[in-house]
Amino acid sequence: MAFQIVLVEPEIPPNTGNIARTCAATGTRLHLVEPLGFSIEDKHLKRAGLDYWKYVDLEIHSSLEVFLEKYKKSKMFLSTTRGKNLYTNVCYDQDCFILFGKETAGLPKWLLATHPEMNIRIPMNKETGERSLNLSNSVNIILYEALRQTGFIGLL
Repeated sequence: MAFQIVLVEPEIPPNTGNIARTCAATGTRLHLVEPLGFSIEDKHLKRAGLDYWKYVDLEIHSSLEVFLEKYKKSKMFLSTTRGKNLYTNVCYDQDCFILFGKETAGLPKWLLATHPEMNIRIPMNKETGERSLNLSNSVNIILYEALRQTGFIGLL
C-alpha cells in the first residue's frame, strides 16, 4: 500500500500541481475531492506538476461525503491549524489517508469535530494565530514525516 493524500476542494492550481509532483516522486496516491477551484486541464496546474502527471496515481471524488463513504473503514488524519496533536506525535501507517482542506477555509468544522483525536497540526509562531502555511508546503511536511516513520519504503 501507499500513503494517500486527500485534497478537499482545492482552489489554487499551482498548489495542487506541486502536490501532484510530490505524490509522483514518493509513490503516494492523490485524491481530489470536488468541487475543485479550477479545471483539471488548467495550464497552471499542469505547469506546476511538470511532466510528473503521468506518474500520479490520481482518484477524483464527486464530494467529501462520497469519499468518506468509500473509505469509511480507513485510518484518516485531518490536518488543521486547530488540531491538538502535533503531526510528529501520531503514528502513521503506510496505507493511511491524510486530509487537507481548501486553502481559504481548511477542512469542514463538522468533519474535524467528528474525530478530534485524528486532528493534526504543524506548530507555528503564536504571533500569527491560526494563520496557516502554504498547502503544498503543509502536505510535504506531513507526508515526509509519515514516510520517515515508515522507513521511506520504496524510496531511494
